[in-house]
Amino acid sequence: MAAVRLGFGGPVGSGKTRLVERLLPLFSEESISVAVITNDLVTDEDAERVKRSGLIDPERVLGVESGACPHTAIREDPSVNLEAAERLERRFQPDVILIESGGDNLAATFSSELVDWWAFVIDVSGGDDIPRKRGLGVLRADLLVVNKIDLAPHVDADLERITGDVSLARPDRASLFTDLRSGLGVKAVFEEIKRSALFGKLTG
Repeated sequence: MAAVRLGFGGPVGSGKTRLVERLLPLFSEESISVAVITNDLVTDEDAERVKRSGLIDPERVLGVESGACPHTAIREDPSVNLEAAERLERRFQPDVILIESGGDNLAATFSSELVDWWAFVIDVSGGDDIPRKRGLGVLRADLLVVNKIDLAPHVDADLERITGDVSLARPDRASLFTDLRSGLGVKAVFEEIKRSALFGKLTG
């Protein structure tokens, strides 16, 4: 059975790598086998960070250097990521592959050829107007994660307004609010992944 591929995109610094790191123990607790692919322009810094985390066998983590705008490798030409996923599947037969995009703009989306489901991560310190801008990531992701809610009072972000704008932008799609530094909301993200992306696929 092919691995379920889950994508994680969003702007630089929004918390994508932290989210992956927070999710890994939850997959492990439920005996769900995982591998990870990270994307960066000309570095494998995120991959090395995940490898050093102690949360996963380092051999199960691959870093992809896209050499172009990050969205290119997850949408226009995802071949390098598809090849990395195939390598991990052949070697480890994981149940799930987490594919983290390099930091990109609000228009970044994942190709359906590459992932079965994807989340877009934004953070309140990037501005409380992000949901109102209605970028494609905000509108089309299967799950929108609004991170760093703990910082809202310190960056003059109106969390109530953000919540309302998210509801308007995504009336029929899942959205969750997190503080990934403390772990607040991570369990809810994991439960949403199980419900919307994994239900019936790991045993079917």
